[in-house]
Amino acid sequence: MKASKDTIITKNKSGTLYLMKKNYAAYLFLLPKLVLFTLFIAIPVVWAFLLSFQEYKVIGSNIWAGFDNYVKVFHSEGFRKALMNTTIYTVVTVPFNVISALIIATLIHSLGKMAQNFFRAAFYLPTVASMVIIAMVWRWMYNYEYGLFNYVIGLFGMEPINWLGQSNSALWAIILMQMLIPFGVGIILYLASMSSISESLYEAATIDGANAFQKWMKITIPMLKPSTLYLVLLSTIGSFQVFTQIILMTGGGPGYATETLVHLIYKTGFRDFEFGLAAAQSVVLFFIIFIISIFQFRVLNHED
Repeated sequence: MKASKDTIITKNKSGTLYLMKKNYAAYLFLLPKLVLFTLFIAIPVVWAFLLSFQEYKVIGSNIWAGFDNYVKVFHSEGFRKALMNTTIYTVVTVPFNVISALIIATLIHSLGKMAQNFFRAAFYLPTVASMVIIAMVWRWMYNYEYGLFNYVIGLFGMEPINWLGQSNSALWAIILMQMLIPFGVGIILYLASMSSISESLYEAATIDGANAFQKWMKITIPMLKPSTLYLVLLSTIGSFQVFTQIILMTGGGPGYATETLVHLIYKTGFRDFEFGLAAAQSVVLFFIIFIISIFQFRVLNHED
């Protein structure tokens, strides 16, 4: 009888309610963030999902549309082109950013402490800068009449190129801009992960006769797999949500040449005032990112 009472007391002490009472101070500190998350993220997400089934009007009555908005999404030529452009942008920029971050971090890691600190700051500074400012600078460099790129190719006797004004070059001009912006977050994370790898692994590989490149391939890259998974997911989500560069540099044009999913959602909702259709597009975008994220987990995660 006594043993059963002790068991009940132990279970009560390990229960969720008991732990919440014990750690009430921590939950009080989390409460403001939880309230903000609920008000500005959770509720808008649920509302957007409900909105996707309606013909929503700011003024006037709303009509329940069922799956009509989703049918319009999948039959929309603009959505298909936006999805294609976003996919091309993601497929090109994500591998380049992650691989370049890994290579740069490897080169920095081999330097002394002072040099590491300097290059950490140098590569991370563009991340701090506003994308609005960066996009405006690149728009000037791409300018047809007085841009830097046309000035340089003019020195070699070449005709100026309308980088952002013709459909065969506009998207690639934006992709080039993104590729040449250092992936500062990736570099910092890779450097931190490299510092946590045990030196005994490299010492054992040296005894076995491995050279520097073999150590990098067989030890460094496998040990960085969790960081690589995180960075690939982060970069993919960011690439599918590309917006600032598009609205400032091309506005999705010429035609649909640089139209992306988030910019299309913005135009559908705030230019055409079709909020139900825009909500349906955003839900479809969510599931696209969700499916891609699951696939990346399957490929990169394994037992980690």
